[in-house]
Amino acid sequence: MKIEKIEYLIKRDPFGSSSEWQAILNEITSGIQAIEWPKGSGGFYFQTASTGRSRGEGNGVRPIKEAFQKYLTHKGWNMETRVDLTTRKRPGPIDVTKQLSNDRLVAVEWETGNISSSHRSMNKLALGILKEVIVAGVVILPTRKMYRYLTDRVGNYAELVPYFDLWKSITVKNGVLAVIAIEHDGEMNEAPRIPKGTNGRAII
Repeated sequence: MKIEKIEYLIKRDPFGSSSEWQAILNEITSGIQAIEWPKGSGGFYFQTASTGRSRGEGNGVRPIKEAFQKYLTHKGWNMETRVDLTTRKRPGPIDVTKQLSNDRLVAVEWETGNISSSHRSMNKLALGILKEVIVAGVVILPTRKMYRYLTDRVGNYAELVPYFDLWKSITVKNGVLAVIAIEHDGEMNEAPRIPKGTNGRAII
């Protein structure tokens, strides 16, 4: 799988320019690029005709996320971490997190929900950075080109772009908030569909 764009909405020193952040970013991007479909193809390809939203059409999204999670857990990351942001309603767990020294936390959300879910993920990570619970937050979204091959109406990068100025306006002393746009490597007639509920471990 390829990375189409990395957009920084917050990048404040000292962490933003640190070698520690660069090493973490390398782990995240390597985890994305390691995802392949079909297995053994050396890339990530959708079946040419596997578009559509109806039953039996498109490709499942959760197996792709689970493959990414598996890769990072092998690097010492944790899955489905609940973070106390001292809000009235406790937010849902974060897809993958990495605990750094001094109780600093890096948090990554791989979007499998609609655009409202994407906004919730962004706000959750931004709030964590504002409250200094999270030192870096990353949301991973498909491009429009990739989106058309996914079964669910998953939030995509283009839909989120109009709101970037909102998160860029947040004033924090230190930390990173970034959005990564991902895309498949191409189409392949012989690539099977990725069904919903497939164990992600089979596609990495």
